[in-house]
Amino acid sequence: MTFLCSVQQQNARQSVVLPQIGNVKHIDIALFNGFALPDAASIIEIFQSANALNDAGHISSTHYEVSLLSASGGRIASSSSVFVWTESVESRRHIHNPHALFIAGGAGAHQAFRDDRLLVWLRGAYPLSEIVHPIAEGRLLLEAAGFSQANNSFMQHDGAARQAFPPKPYGDSLSPLRTALRIVEEDLGPDLAQQLADSIVPQEETQFSALVRTSSTAHVSEKILASAKWLEANVDRTVSIDEAAQVATMSERNFLRRFKSEMGVTPSDYLLYMRLDMSCRLLIETNLPVDKIARRCGIGSGGRLSKLFRKHLSTTPTEYRTRQHGPQSNA
Repeated sequence: MTFLCSVQQQNARQSVVLPQIGNVKHIDIALFNGFALPDAASIIEIFQSANALNDAGHISSTHYEVSLLSASGGRIASSSSVFVWTESVESRRHIHNPHALFIAGGAGAHQAFRDDRLLVWLRGAYPLSEIVHPIAEGRLLLEAAGFSQANNSFMQHDGAARQAFPPKPYGDSLSPLRTALRIVEEDLGPDLAQQLADSIVPQEETQFSALVRTSSTAHVSEKILASAKWLEANVDRTVSIDEAAQVATMSERNFLRRFKSEMGVTPSDYLLYMRLDMSCRLLIETNLPVDKIARRCGIGSGGRLSKLFRKHLSTTPTEYRTRQHGPQSNA
């Protein structure tokens, strides 16, 4: 999460900014307590990296200013208890034409529904933003603000932008990272966007992500897809089936039936596979102790993670890491 260091190192400045002469496009990310950190991190990393590559190659005069916003500003906690500094939504009133607005999902969305300041701001910011991308429960926040068309995860208001990026329903939605890449591609060209994709877009599948992909049906409904993305974003905390059903706006019984039918696994198994998928990636990509990886992935302890690895992979986390890294790994 390199962007967090950038935020902290700017002496509590509220925006992640690389100021440049030229065409500045404002990218706003609305957050609230309990937001899902990975999506916000990927958006910021895309635009920061685009600025850096553009500066090095002088490809375009376009630069991005990414601002983290919340209802009252100040420190906001992610679902994994990592804090980021935000501007208040009131401070953005002078920005008349934000290019893109991302509205985060996460555990705190249901409390955010009751925050009049945030809803009033959304009612003003939505029609002014050329691109609006709600993330998981962010769609529900838009609906609470009165935008019934918020069933599209990638919404356009400018004619030219609509032609370049046609609206897509949740069943065929872009991820936040893909949306950011599409913006960069339009502004800076496909070559630079591909460079970013190669360096940032996630890694090869693990056994668990491949299992989920092959189990799901060809056409997953927008509601089930939204709930699956929410489960992925909340692997690091204790979640309930009722919460996931609320994201899908279904009764718990109907949600369980539909999820198993469309995804090929139960919501509980899907969450477990996503936790094991994240564990595999952290074992490969970091030198974190097994206990810490288990806690970060919502599994609780290294002992439980070891039991799950033996059950599903017939190995231990340490053996898995050694096999991937070789005997010189600092596991």
